[in-house]
Amino acid sequence: MSDSSSSSKRLDNLHRRRIRLESWLGRGLLAAFGVSLALTLALAGCLAANFAGPQPPLAVSPLPGSAAFQPTATSAAALPSHTPSQVVIVVPTGRISIPTAIPPTATPIPSTSTPNPTDTPVLPPTDLPASPIPTDPPLPPITFAVIGDFGSGDEHAEAVANLVKSWDPDLIITVGDNNYPDGLAETIDANIGQWYSDYIYPYHGVYGPGGDENRFFPAIGNHDWTGEADGYQPFLDYFELPGNERYYDFTWGPVHFFCVNSDSHEVDKVGRSSAQAEWLKERMAASTLPWKIVFTHYPPYSSGLHGDTDWIQWPFTDWGATAVISGHEHSYERLFEDGIPYFVNGLGGGDKYPIARVRPGSMVQYDSDFGAMLVEASANEIVFQFINIENEVIDVYAIKTYR
Repeated sequence: MSDSSSSSKRLDNLHRRRIRLESWLGRGLLAAFGVSLALTLALAGCLAANFAGPQPPLAVSPLPGSAAFQPTATSAAALPSHTPSQVVIVVPTGRISIPTAIPPTATPIPSTSTPNPTDTPVLPPTDLPASPIPTDPPLPPITFAVIGDFGSGDEHAEAVANLVKSWDPDLIITVGDNNYPDGLAETIDANIGQWYSDYIYPYHGVYGPGGDENRFFPAIGNHDWTGEADGYQPFLDYFELPGNERYYDFTWGPVHFFCVNSDSHEVDKVGRSSAQAEWLKERMAASTLPWKIVFTHYPPYSSGLHGDTDWIQWPFTDWGATAVISGHEHSYERLFEDGIPYFVNGLGGGDKYPIARVRPGSMVQYDSDFGAMLVEASANEIVFQFINIENEVIDVYAIKTYR
C-alpha cells in the first residue's frame, strides 16, 4: 500500500471519529438541558406551593402507585403535622406537599398503621336565648277582714258590716258567735246573710243571689250551739266549708288559715292532746306559706271579763303559728305570748264588755266602740289593724319576713 493511500485512510478515520464525538456531545448537551429544565420546573412548583397560603379543606385521596416508582408506606405517627389542605406523601428522598386535589379515582396508599383522625371544622357558637329558670309564681297580696261576736242582727252589726264592706276585702273570717242568741236556723240568715250574703257561696238565704265563690269563713262560737240535739246543725246547713266544717284549714294568697273549734261541745275535744289539736299540729307542719293564721272563738289569753281560756292554750308558737285571733270577749286587745301576737276581737255588734284588768303580756286594749280588724298580707309582710266604726285606726301591728 502506497503512502498516499495510507494517509487518506487515516484522515477518513479521524473524520468519522470527530463526527461521532460531535454527535455524542450534542446528545449530552440536549439531555443536560432537559434535566435542567425539569429541575427548574420542579423548583418553581415548590415555591408556588409555599407562597400560595392555606387552601380550603379538600377531600383528597393519595396518589396512585406507579410501575416506575412505588412509594414506601410509613406509619402515620411518624408524619409531621400538617393542615387539612395538604396531602403528605412519603418518598425515599423526603416530603412533597401537594396543595391540589387528587382525582377521586386515585388508589389509596396502603398502610399497616392507624391513620390520623380527620380534623373536623369547628363551627362558631350560635347565640340561643337563655332558658328561664323555672320559679314559683309570686304570691299575690291579699286583704281580709276579721269580725267577732257580730251575730246580733241590729244596727251595731250593720255599722260594722258597712265598715267591712267599705274595705272590699278578698275574704272575711269570723271568730264565732255568728248567730245570737242560740244558733237557731230561724235567725241565722237575718244575723249573717242580711249583711254578708255577697261573700257566701253557695248562698241559700233570701238576701240576694249570693257570691260567685265562697269568701266567708266562720269559726264556731258558744252561741252557735243550739243547746238541743241538733247542736251545730243550723250552722253546718247554712255554710259549705272545707273539711268537717267544724274545724278546717284553707289557703288564700300567702296566708294559710286554720279554723279551730274551741267550743267545749266539739266531739273531737278541745284540749292540747285532742284529735283536733293533733290535726292542727300536722297541718301546720305541712304548710309552706309564709303566714299561718289560727282563728278561733275562745281566747287563750285575755284581760277581758272572762279572762284566759286554759283548754285552748295550745303550743301554737311551737307548731309554727304567725298569730292567733279570737273573740268571746266583747272588746279588743293585743297581747304577746311565747313570741307571737294574740288578738282578741269581739266588737262586731254584740253588747260591749269593759276590760276588767291588765294581764301580763297585754300590749293594747280597747272597749269604747264597735269595729273590726283589717289585715293586709303580702309574701314579705303582714299588717294587722283594728278600726272602729268611726273609721279610726285603734291599733296597727306589722310582721315582716327576713329571707
